[in-house]
Amino acid sequence: MTFAALGMTPLISVFDMPDALRFYREILGFDLVAASPEVQAREGTFSHWVWLRRGQAQIMLNTQFDSNERPAENDPARVAAHGDTVLYIGCADVDEAFDELTRRGLHADAPTLAPYGLRQFSTKDPDGYIIVFQEVR
Repeated sequence: MTFAALGMTPLISVFDMPDALRFYREILGFDLVAASPEVQAREGTFSHWVWLRRGQAQIMLNTQFDSNERPAENDPARVAAHGDTVLYIGCADVDEAFDELTRRGLHADAPTLAPYGLRQFSTKDPDGYIIVFQEVR
C-alpha cells in the first residue's frame, strides 16, 4: 500500500512577519489559512507563524526571532544565503500572472523563455528568497 502525496508546503524563516505578510498577501495575493495567536512585542503585533495559500500554491512563514529578540536590522549574510532557495509557483498563464502582480506593485522583469523551454519571471521576497512564476501547460 502507498500513500497519496497531496502537495508540499515549504516553511521559510522571515525577519519581519508584518513586512513578509504584506508582500505575500497584498502583492502576491495569498490568503491566510491559519496562524499562531498574535503577540504584542517591541516589534509590533504579529503572529510568529502563518500558513498562506493562493490556488494550489501554499507556503508557511515563521519568524526568525522570538518576541522582543529581533535585532534592528536583518543580517546581510543570512539574506544572501536565502538566494540559494528558489520557490517555483506554477501558473496557467505566466503573462497574466505578471500583469496582475505588477499592477499590485511587484517589481520584476517581464517573462522570458528559460533555457529549458518554460516561460517564467522571477522576483525576491523581503527576505531574499527567490520566487519564480513559471507557466505550466
